[in-house]
Amino acid sequence: MTIEKAQFVTSSPDYRRCPIDGKPEYAFIGRSNVGKSSLINMLTGVKGLAKTSGRPGKTQLINHFLINDQWYIVDLPGYGYARISRAMRQQWETMMRGYFLNRTQLINVYVLIDSRIPPQQIDVDFINFLGVNGIPLSIVYTKTDKGSQRDTMKTASQMRQILSEQWEELPPMFFTSAANGHGKNELLADIERINNTL
Repeated sequence: MTIEKAQFVTSSPDYRRCPIDGKPEYAFIGRSNVGKSSLINMLTGVKGLAKTSGRPGKTQLINHFLINDQWYIVDLPGYGYARISRAMRQQWETMMRGYFLNRTQLINVYVLIDSRIPPQQIDVDFINFLGVNGIPLSIVYTKTDKGSQRDTMKTASQMRQILSEQWEELPPMFFTSAANGHGKNELLADIERINNTL
């Protein structure tokens, strides 16, 4: 798949205020500072499309980017950032639960995980939440350029082992780097494959 056009459409505080055109949506989410915005920019080839920041928690709304006038990349707020108020955290959780459980246009969730860090319980819990609710997902390891391939494979193997305790069939896994473009073709091919089945 080639992305010829990518444009920001809207930011929404609630799933009920998201676009109503029925186009398929592919959501990207992960712990704060996992490199989500950089990955979205790498995938679309549009520098600055998704706003990057050295300050975790920058994304606070549901952001829709229309791709090739046919489908959306949805940039969701990161989870697990401790330096926000409890009320704000609860507000984010309510917003995201509403989106995941009610957004019929949502086709797949790409859960981003830092390839340099051993599996975190918050990631496992979130992946299991999606699984329990029957929401299709894939796991995307980010920042693979910043560590050794051996460490990346170790992280992925540990995650597989943990998930195998509850999952009969594990979600697909991808390995990416926003810095060098690794994994871009594989992710876009996956979205194209899913689009072709709709």
